[in-house]
Amino acid sequence: MKKFVSTLLAGAMAFGLTACGSSSNSAATASSASAAEEGSVAEETTTTEETTAAAVDMKIAMITDYGDITDQSFNQTTYEAAKAFAEANGCSFTYYKPAGDSTPERVAMVDKAVADGYNVLVMPGYAFGETVAETADMYPDVKFVALDVSEGDLGGYVLGDNVFTAVYQEEIAGYFAGVAAVKLGYTKLGFLGGMAVPAVIRYGYGFVQGASDAAGDLGITVDINYAYGNQFFGDGDITAAMDTWYQGGTEVVFACGGGIFTSAAEAAAKVGGKVIGVDVDQKATIDGNYGDGLTVTSAMKGLAATVDTVLSAIRDGNWADYSGQTINLGLVSATDPTQNFVQLPASTQWADGFTEADYNALVADVFNGKVTVSNDISAEQPTADNANINFQGNIK
Repeated sequence: MKKFVSTLLAGAMAFGLTACGSSSNSAATASSASAAEEGSVAEETTTTEETTAAAVDMKIAMITDYGDITDQSFNQTTYEAAKAFAEANGCSFTYYKPAGDSTPERVAMVDKAVADGYNVLVMPGYAFGETVAETADMYPDVKFVALDVSEGDLGGYVLGDNVFTAVYQEEIAGYFAGVAAVKLGYTKLGFLGGMAVPAVIRYGYGFVQGASDAAGDLGITVDINYAYGNQFFGDGDITAAMDTWYQGGTEVVFACGGGIFTSAAEAAAKVGGKVIGVDVDQKATIDGNYGDGLTVTSAMKGLAATVDTVLSAIRDGNWADYSGQTINLGLVSATDPTQNFVQLPASTQWADGFTEADYNALVADVFNGKVTVSNDISAEQPTADNANINFQGNIK
């Protein structure tokens, strides 16, 4: 674990110039009709560069889960990181979008990618667990890089040497967001999750812990509306529920799950409410589309850094450092929060109640064990000492 983290950090902070190897000069851009028929979208970056002794011949394919590469969240961040790596290193790159949300449709895209000659597959999302389990042994010469795929998602499948999966300590990022919200003066909070899957639940339970601890520090009690949309996108029904929250006094909602933030942002904009983003810094997206100053902060995890570093390891012949492992990524620095794989962005609306220095001190306290954040999500709903929680289950 220590070796992995130190290597991951080194790769995240350095950009290699070594070529990935030779690739075809011909573009392979699918027509929209063909893409719709096959359930895939392809975009390829191809250059030809000399392979050095340390380089690996890589053809990288990213496969989307749920949404697409414009979801302004998980898929888009993974896509952009893989594409940027390919362009910087002279690798072929494409992405595939399954025709629907099922394991057979995801498996079909793996089969297609391999048939098309791609030997490094990057897949974001827990739903790829079954896909990895069904396909990795079939293609031992293909490297599988799966983000947010835990041992539980794999259904008992034991990782082969051609598979690496990364999971994240979302409860810590959620905790930071909960502390920030309350210390910044918000006492009526909301958590809107996508689907009640482990990663989303960890975000939510961490958020409640952080809000409760901050409230305890201030000698107050906060109110938290808590619900799941039961999907990873916003719609009229979920927006209506958020309208009820905001109009009922909710001041800020942590919108956690792909594109579901659109419903929270739309409702918040009507009444001057606030939103907390997830996975990546969503300030530009949310504020740009719904109103300046809407986003308080975002509970982020290091998707791009993970992609860049693992692909760099493959390029440099260091795949053995990661193969056959599932690593739980969280805090790796007490003194530089930007190095951590769970964090708040610099765009956070710092104020006297919660300054950037306060955040840095909080990170150090969690890293050093002075503050503990539980990752236990076994309870059906969150509880807290200093919060009144209105648990509403699934909206849909």
